[in-house]
Amino acid sequence: MDLIREYIPVKAAGANFRARCPFHREKTPSLMISPEKQIWHCFGCGKGGDIFSFVMEMEGVSFVEALRILAPKAGVALRRQDPKLASERNRLLDIVEASRKYYHNCLQTSERAKAARVYLKDRGLAEETIEEWQIGYSMDSWDDILKFLKSKNYKDNEIFLAGMIVKSGKGRGFYDRFRGRIMFPINDINGNTVAFSARITPDKEALEKMGKYINSPQTRIYDKSKILFGLDKAKVGIKNNELAIIAEGQMDVITAHQHGYKNVIASSGTALTGEQINLLKRYSQNIALAFDMDQAGVIAADRGIQEATRAEMNIKVIELPEGKDPDECIRKNPKSWEQAVKTAKPMMQYYFDLTFDGLDLLNVDNRRQAAKTILPIIAKLGNNIDKDSWLKRLSEKIDVKEDLLRETLNSSIQAKNKSRASSYSRDLDKKAMKINSSREEKLSELILALALKFPALLEFIANHLQIEHIVGQENQLLYKNLIFYYNNIINNHTINEKSAIDNNIFSFDEFRQWLQEELSGTDIAGADKVQLTILERLVFLGDKEYFELNIGSAKDEVIKISLILKKYYLSNKKRELTKMIAKAEGSGD
Repeated sequence: MDLIREYIPVKAAGANFRARCPFHREKTPSLMISPEKQIWHCFGCGKGGDIFSFVMEMEGVSFVEALRILAPKAGVALRRQDPKLASERNRLLDIVEASRKYYHNCLQTSERAKAARVYLKDRGLAEETIEEWQIGYSMDSWDDILKFLKSKNYKDNEIFLAGMIVKSGKGRGFYDRFRGRIMFPINDINGNTVAFSARITPDKEALEKMGKYINSPQTRIYDKSKILFGLDKAKVGIKNNELAIIAEGQMDVITAHQHGYKNVIASSGTALTGEQINLLKRYSQNIALAFDMDQAGVIAADRGIQEATRAEMNIKVIELPEGKDPDECIRKNPKSWEQAVKTAKPMMQYYFDLTFDGLDLLNVDNRRQAAKTILPIIAKLGNNIDKDSWLKRLSEKIDVKEDLLRETLNSSIQAKNKSRASSYSRDLDKKAMKINSSREEKLSELILALALKFPALLEFIANHLQIEHIVGQENQLLYKNLIFYYNNIINNHTINEKSAIDNNIFSFDEFRQWLQEELSGTDIAGADKVQLTILERLVFLGDKEYFELNIGSAKDEVIKISLILKKYYLSNKKRELTKMIAKAEGSGD
């Protein structure tokens, strides 16, 4: 429960807890968490599981990596596996981590890194900051890191897949990707180093043909669309300040943190992506963009704002009073940075000021161009009240009737929707078929939910309903296993113990574990996962629908549902027999 609270706010709902699901967009909370059973389930998107599956979904990691995240929180020390048995992903993580330590040591001890140390000192970085961020230096050599990693028993292909080396164009082996550069490690949300951003030292800038900065390529462990530089160190600061400040470069972030502004992160010079926005929403609904105020920065801010707007974030834009970027501004005058953050403009105000600055509104063409610029941005606002408010503001600003602007806006939205409609229609049909299960299938789910909430009724239910009376293949399988498990328990306990089954003998956790073991040995791929998901959903369904029922009322409910399901079963049987008789008569049988 405490771990889930680290990601999302939760509220008590009886013995359970309720929250808005972080895995799909919703306004009404549909995610249920049971501290007693240590499970969670979302009635909106259908996802659920235990604490490991929650971390795997939230962080986008494997079970082993989820184990790595959870172990320190539980005070458990994990022993490193034999590298030969470790997964490819963990091997790549180990390679990049070893490289980070090597580069950091080179920066601190090598005479060849002197220019890099001078540069970092001139940029105002303290020794403690260099240590905290593990800044390093790559030797100006073709095979320095390659030799080091091979001495650690890593193979050429593994080092290549980790993004540390490049294949020779002549097909004669590999060479180091980073040479003679200051190395900034890029970490994932859990603090694992997954990539590097490498800056050439100033003394070599004039001769460098590859650019001031080069970054690690996309790898199995590094997807730049899902990483925000510094988020692993800033997530607590973001929560505490209820604000994430997004800059462009690594030095912006490092300088900000050194001066005590711990909620600053970087998009690393690219526009924000949907994945990055979803990552940020775990920690705050509020973001402030602090991009360089040159033309490239304005464009980047524009794209980032649009992505955040779609996610209904509260967005502001920080305009720097001095300095070309946050790094320079903070070093020159931290107080002016603090004031800039406090006076950050709401996103739409930023756009209005940017559009109308120096614009002659007496010119009709200018007014038309302003509307053309701002209307698409208003269209992306997720809140209708905000849309209405800014449409009125635009109407007043350009002296055009609000109805006319609204008509133009709606026409634009309809045109876009129409172009997408054909591609969405098939998907929508498929989803509808999945969601719209029959009434009888839903009743079957309710009877299973009752059985799980009131285990003392299992024998009563089994006497009233056969497996074939349950509708839905997965429901039938769960019912069959539930009854089988129940009978095994009864056979292993005395008559006196049987009366205490509701509280003492039937254990949800033990049944869940037994079910997983039972189904994992079948020939049906993924059967255990499907059944466990259904089981968890039905547990919460029972708590949700029958939280006020006592066992007597629950028994009455079982009788009512059983009668309906039996009637449905017999009706179907009658229909089948009628068809068989008609077929037989038609063939003269």
